[in-house]
Amino acid sequence: MNKKEIQMSRMWKYFVDATADIIQEEGLEHVTIRKVADRAGYNSATIYNYFSEMSHLIFFASMKFLKDYTEEVAQYIQKGKDPIEQYLLAWECFCRHSFKQPQIFHAVFIMDLTDPPEKLLEDYYKIYPADLINIPEELQSILFERNVSKRGRSFLEIALKEGYIKEENVDAINELTILVWQGMFTNILNNRKSYDAQTAVDITMNYITEIVQNANLFHFKEPKQEE
Repeated sequence: MNKKEIQMSRMWKYFVDATADIIQEEGLEHVTIRKVADRAGYNSATIYNYFSEMSHLIFFASMKFLKDYTEEVAQYIQKGKDPIEQYLLAWECFCRHSFKQPQIFHAVFIMDLTDPPEKLLEDYYKIYPADLINIPEELQSILFERNVSKRGRSFLEIALKEGYIKEENVDAINELTILVWQGMFTNILNNRKSYDAQTAVDITMNYITEIVQNANLFHFKEPKQEE
């Protein structure tokens, strides 16, 4: 990197680390531009020289709390004997971490960022390359995918190629499992259920496992498009 890029990277880290500290100490809902600026030792206007949206700063800071997840999911997947087991294990790991840290996972995977999240992920790992050290290369492309639907489909396409599921069922399995997770995740995020994290994981994975294991017994029809 040239001097300008080094300076940009340094300033970028000041603000991201300051935001992460506030999230750690007070919670994501208490992050403000003024607090971040004060913690980093700069004025609020300076932040907008490096981040066009507050949501971007929260996204980058939230990514710092995903390191345990990204390292653990690789270990989970390696336990699977086939693509279906790997798919279920990946979901189990995702549920465990997302239900424990709903605000963090909302910021990374659901919150409107206005800009393409793939580019933001690329920028993050340029500044924090150490976060990728323990992640197998074949999984890195999946972890760079912030879209939950595309992440899930990556595993199902492997299962399809190896003959574990039918092609006409791939999209239905993917969509149904995501809807199950989203329903539980929304309940937890909005305090609509009093489940502890492990109970929420058990319930969600019971439904997801049933969907995946019984998928080939059913014929999922494509919904008719309105003319």
